[in-house]
Amino acid sequence: MRAVVVGCGYVGIELASQLADRGHAVTGVRRSDAGIDAIGEVGERVDGDGAVDAIRADATDPPSLDALPDADAIVFAASSGGRGAEAAREVYVDGLRNVIEEYAARSSSPDRLVYTSSTGVYGDHDGGWVDEETPIDPTTEKTRVLAEAERIALEAAGDAGIGGTVARFAGLYGPGRYRLERYVEGPVTAGYLNMVHRDDAAGAIRHLLETDRARGEPVVVVDDEPVDKHAFADWLADECGVPRPEKRSKAERIAAGDLSAAAERRIRTSKRCSNDRLRALGYEFDYPTFREGYRDAVRSFRATRE
Repeated sequence: MRAVVVGCGYVGIELASQLADRGHAVTGVRRSDAGIDAIGEVGERVDGDGAVDAIRADATDPPSLDALPDADAIVFAASSGGRGAEAAREVYVDGLRNVIEEYAARSSSPDRLVYTSSTGVYGDHDGGWVDEETPIDPTTEKTRVLAEAERIALEAAGDAGIGGTVARFAGLYGPGRYRLERYVEGPVTAGYLNMVHRDDAAGAIRHLLETDRARGEPVVVVDDEPVDKHAFADWLADECGVPRPEKRSKAERIAAGDLSAAAERRIRTSKRCSNDRLRALGYEFDYPTFREGYRDAVRSFRATRE
């Protein structure tokens, strides 16, 4: 398989590594020198018959997309860099459409496209379970942008003859993104954590591409166990050998009066995401829960305190 990963960043680099190690040819697409260098480092350590190379292009700059090679599969994992809704629209909606149009105009177009979205499109479910059958209810400007991009990934790609899949990621964690201090130092506000380790986020996409499953549909990418934040914080503190942190209810945190509207909205939003569909599609997790996923981070934390 020839795959192009547009926005080959945190998850994309791991995806490129996994695909190449299994014999696939991957082109990672970034727009910065640092991004190009990071992809190059992956290419140098490929352990298999595959290959990884890097191309500089920008999904928001259509002429630059001429440089993208033909491919069997496209993964659109570009990031807006945590900026506002307008920046998100430029990347997720306009950029995704640009990439689809670029490939649709070619004599040889991809067979598959995976767009990486977020479980944020579900909105608030008061701690209830959500899955692929649950109607999405984006409640912020940014999640409405993500929902629009999902439609483009499925409908516009389909109209171009490209089988689209939406991978709805839960909260990503892993190397460089464990954020232990946030939980072991506290205070920790009540709610649920829906998480997926970076390696499994990449692994799920790899699995969907290699097995050619989930065409024309969304798939929730989350581990086996959404966890109460207070319970997670206590577990993490115990594993790290430090005192359990201070806890706050949602009402207490909101009453403090120092939250932005967006932060308060996040605190009020609560749901538990199911991975039954991803499991049914045959994906096996390397890190099925936070217990396995945080093992290395806990070991490193304890080592620094010895």
